[in-house]
Amino acid sequence: MDWGGPAFVIAIIALSTGGWLINNWIRAKHGYDLEDEWGGKTQRGDSAETKRLKAENEALKGQLDSMQDRMVNLERIVTDKGYSLSDEIEALRDRPSARREDSGVPLNMEKKERI
Repeated sequence: MDWGGPAFVIAIIALSTGGWLINNWIRAKHGYDLEDEWGGKTQRGDSAETKRLKAENEALKGQLDSMQDRMVNLERIVTDKGYSLSDEIEALRDRPSARREDSGVPLNMEKKERI
């Protein structure tokens, strides 16, 4: 093989160009800024699809935040010391059998002092 011939120089140029094209393709695929032939950076312009997805993402983040707030409130209610499921069940057991006219009578849910 002739290392000083034109075929070798053309092969080096082709490999360099191919590597640059593959590098830019990978960068574009993953959303990074692209390099031009002089080493400068070209930023991607946001398309309508990208703007729509960003807006939808922000809406979903807001919805997630509100759901987390609701979950914190529910956890606080369930784990609150004043809330005792066993006391409510016992109050239902102590209640005399209800007739239709008695269905609106409140349960005897007096809090017992705990030691």
